[in-house]
Amino acid sequence: MTGDTLLLHPEDDVAVALRELPGVPRGHKVAVHDLAVGAPVRKYGQAIGVVTAPIAAGDHVHTHNLGMGPHDRAYDFGTEVRPVEPASAPASFQGIVRPDGRVATRNYIGILTSVNCSATVAKRIASRASALCEEYPNVDGVVALTHGTGCGMAADGDGIRLLRRTLSGYARHPNFAAILVVGLGCEVNQLTGFDLPEGTPTMTIQELGGTSSTVRRGLEVIRELLPAANAVTREPVPASELVLGLQCGGSDGYSGITANPALGAAADLLIRHGGTAILAETPEVYGAEHLLTRRAVSRAVGERLVERIQWWESYAESMDNNPSPGNKAGGLTTILEKSLGAVAKGGTTPLTAVYEYAEPVTERGFVFMDTPGYDPVSATGQVAGGANLICFTTGRGSVYGCRPAPSLKLASNRETYRAMEEDMDVDCGAILDGEVTVAELGERIFQLVLEVASGRRTASEELGFGDEEFAPWQLGAVM
Repeated sequence: MTGDTLLLHPEDDVAVALRELPGVPRGHKVAVHDLAVGAPVRKYGQAIGVVTAPIAAGDHVHTHNLGMGPHDRAYDFGTEVRPVEPASAPASFQGIVRPDGRVATRNYIGILTSVNCSATVAKRIASRASALCEEYPNVDGVVALTHGTGCGMAADGDGIRLLRRTLSGYARHPNFAAILVVGLGCEVNQLTGFDLPEGTPTMTIQELGGTSSTVRRGLEVIRELLPAANAVTREPVPASELVLGLQCGGSDGYSGITANPALGAAADLLIRHGGTAILAETPEVYGAEHLLTRRAVSRAVGERLVERIQWWESYAESMDNNPSPGNKAGGLTTILEKSLGAVAKGGTTPLTAVYEYAEPVTERGFVFMDTPGYDPVSATGQVAGGANLICFTTGRGSVYGCRPAPSLKLASNRETYRAMEEDMDVDCGAILDGEVTVAELGERIFQLVLEVASGRRTASEELGFGDEEFAPWQLGAVM
């Protein structure tokens, strides 16, 4: 590192600007030597693209002179698996233990909808039920999780299977003390197709005679559920009961240097304590998946990840439609560059399993879930799979919450943290300023995760985020 730039790997062709330089915005790339057209460009010691116009030492390297180019990867399954050293003194947090042994970090009553047509009714029930919760201090609230589909879709196939798997995952999530499911009655996604806990109350608007009568009946059900939902206490439980969803959104050129590696260090600590961390966003590990297959505990696990990458290559018109305009404004040029920074959230421990979207996560340790890169859709899949807490890194400044799972926001740079302080929980820009190391900040994040799991409210919770961000992945034609 100089006062102006940071070279991330001795073999890199570019450095990162730590402040505004002539012709180079902060967080963007600057060439460390001349580069000819067609030459590969390396960052993090890995290829991020090829030169499309001549580059001189000191030039700004971005979309005007850097393109995607070929990117063959050597997967080398399992060659970098390192044993996890268990923590000498297992950490704990104050959790809520459900009767079946599952552990919650929050205590909500949920209202799920089978179809968009029942969304307004569900929201009205939740809104009117909020006053009832004042008498039940151990209940965090009543949350209506609505969505834009459930009909106008095929009655079988991937689309409805994904939706039902997502809704069933939320219905069984430990952070819900109880749920109510509301349908219209004539939709494709019939309530009979749900995998719901025994005794779950369900209702349809058509059977109950319309909106007003359904809202009234819904409130009666919530009143019946509240006393039992309130009869909980927090107690010490091991950190091994935590399932942490790893997310990034609104990334910038610093995300892969500060917030993502620090979150990766925290994930490593959680796994040393027996917990689970879920990396996701398949289009945003594209081009860096070889770094994950080398950590796979078996060839079968590594090949399962490659299969999902290949599915996306056939599904998407172009994998380089990402980074977004905001990512590019923050200094990220190609998806290869973005992915190399994004996988840092996954730390260094072995990859133990690969899951499809919203599948129940049963393996401990570091796992991967196949999801889109779009943050609300991706996090929805992780929570459906069992994540009881989310850590979300951002460089540009995403605002996000994820009921029923609390969401911690980690800013990659000090400017974003200060500009959006009420939305952010951690300032990872301290790494750039030399105030803290990645490992030290990872330890702080891990301790904050334990505090939040014990009931400490996050910035997004204080702001009331988390209802509208429920976004199941929609596949297939709208009919």
